[in-house]
Amino acid sequence: MSVAPTVPVPYASYLRVYEPLAAFPEPERSHWARYARRPSVPGAQEELRRSLADLLPTPPVPVPVHESGEAFVAHLDGVVVICPWRTRLRGWLAMEELAAGPYPAAVLDAMLPPVVRAQVASDYERWLSRNPDARPWIRTGVWQVPLRWFALFGDEEREYEPGEPGGAATGRAPVLRYRTTMAQARRRLARALKALRESVDDGPMTQGLVEVGRWLEEFHPRALVELDFGGLVHALPARWLAEDRSAARLAEGIAALRDGDAEAANEVYGRLAERWRAVRDLRFAN
Repeated sequence: MSVAPTVPVPYASYLRVYEPLAAFPEPERSHWARYARRPSVPGAQEELRRSLADLLPTPPVPVPVHESGEAFVAHLDGVVVICPWRTRLRGWLAMEELAAGPYPAAVLDAMLPPVVRAQVASDYERWLSRNPDARPWIRTGVWQVPLRWFALFGDEEREYEPGEPGGAATGRAPVLRYRTTMAQARRRLARALKALRESVDDGPMTQGLVEVGRWLEEFHPRALVELDFGGLVHALPARWLAEDRSAARLAEGIAALRDGDAEAANEVYGRLAERWRAVRDLRFAN
């Protein structure tokens, strides 16, 4: 599927938490209350456009100088819920992941000069000393949806809109997402962890679920949890998106574990892992 060259569409997915206004202290609560009453608010593509624009200067600005006052807005049972962008914090966290990644030093230096990375790290260290409990409302998966995220959702919560020809160029791109309540997400995660711990050793899936669970515990119990395929919808064929039922497949594997059928669980998980491995491999496609 081709993408209009004027549209910034990183191939990433997002796990977001939207909290009710009551979860925010003043004066932030009042800010978000006013913000939610706006006739329109910027969407995901606008956030990406602003972030990518900061990388164009020389030297680049990988992390904004000031924190964003923008957010995504949704409704849960008639109640306004807010997902702050927190672009600056997420930029710092992304820089940490980049530094710990597989890139050779020469490649990192070409992308972001050492002096820029050192300044970013110093700024983050000072900020974190004043905000030790800070956490992002948004997590990002590049060229994938981490399989552990699907454990939070049921197939009945899947929302798919095929979009129209021209997609990103016309603003009618496909949408594939899941939304659930925080209570449901925590309940499903706890059941998945119980099944895994009773059946298999502490592997990457178990460790990943524990880490996601700790993150979810930081938020209001009446929050909304969203998994958005984001820019991945532009890299995958419409038929692939329409047929994808990854949350249902993962639930099948976990159910098989609870029933003591490790062979069936391994088969389901193997097929699901291979499906998403093929997506990750697209990053190397010409």
